[in-house]
Amino acid sequence: MPQVYTGRFAPSPTGLLHAGSLVAALASWLDARAHGGRWYLRIEDVDTPRCVPGADQAILQQLADCGLVPDGPVVWQSQRADAYADALQTLVTKGWAYPCSCSRKDIESAQTVARHSAAVYPGTCRDGLGGKPARAWRLNVWAVQNALALPALTHWSDRRLGPQQQNVNEEVGDFVLRRADGLWAYQLAVVVDDAAQGITHVVRGQDLADNTARQVVLQHALGLPTPHYLHTPLVLGTNGEKLSKQNGAMALDLHNPHAALNALNTAAQVLGLSPTTEHSVQQALQQWVTQHSTQGC
Repeated sequence: MPQVYTGRFAPSPTGLLHAGSLVAALASWLDARAHGGRWYLRIEDVDTPRCVPGADQAILQQLADCGLVPDGPVVWQSQRADAYADALQTLVTKGWAYPCSCSRKDIESAQTVARHSAAVYPGTCRDGLGGKPARAWRLNVWAVQNALALPALTHWSDRRLGPQQQNVNEEVGDFVLRRADGLWAYQLAVVVDDAAQGITHVVRGQDLADNTARQVVLQHALGLPTPHYLHTPLVLGTNGEKLSKQNGAMALDLHNPHAALNALNTAAQVLGLSPTTEHSVQQALQQWVTQHSTQGC
């Protein structure tokens, strides 16, 4: 039986949708429709201290104002702690996850080479905590790769960026599954939820592409399928960095049809689609079908 395309948009309710996040929302919706598939919504609210009360419902309304309506119930990650705990226990039982006592300062001070990106975890607690209290839980990347005979270089293909690879053990190290504050890490939650929702195709912003190799390793460790990936172009702020809530991205006001149409047209142009004066979503869909309908299936 042919695989049924299932996609999703998974915003974090740390604020309302802005121009950058609407690009990812529109692209994921268009791709699902182009493939005759399903499109779901997931509210990624595991980082509860950063979530803005009411932002989740406001985001759902913004999407509805743009005609982007999911094909099933909305999932909230904050309601799925038991599923994440089960996944962590599976990894612990196999000997592929361990407690870690290191602080961020500990990790940074252990670096022998100056880096401009996040510090690589050096495996300090792989063989025990040395009498220190546990803070977080980490995936033992080397143990997973060794047990499953996975190559050191994790390869994956992006439908827009092409072939990708990363040595997770050397470039990232043993990454966090549960944080020191008790919250579930993004990497574990997204892998568990994509599998639970039957997601076959992930369409998201290019800023998340660097996470993919870690997620592929974790999918192997949990015996879960790896979706097809497409990472969309980013909208940049005036400072040249990714447009985000942190650098002053303005929330979209989509309450009237004219504003929604303008926002959709702007997002469509970022995706390489021609703007239209009416029925924007449907015309963008036809263009997306022409460009992407045979990819990744």
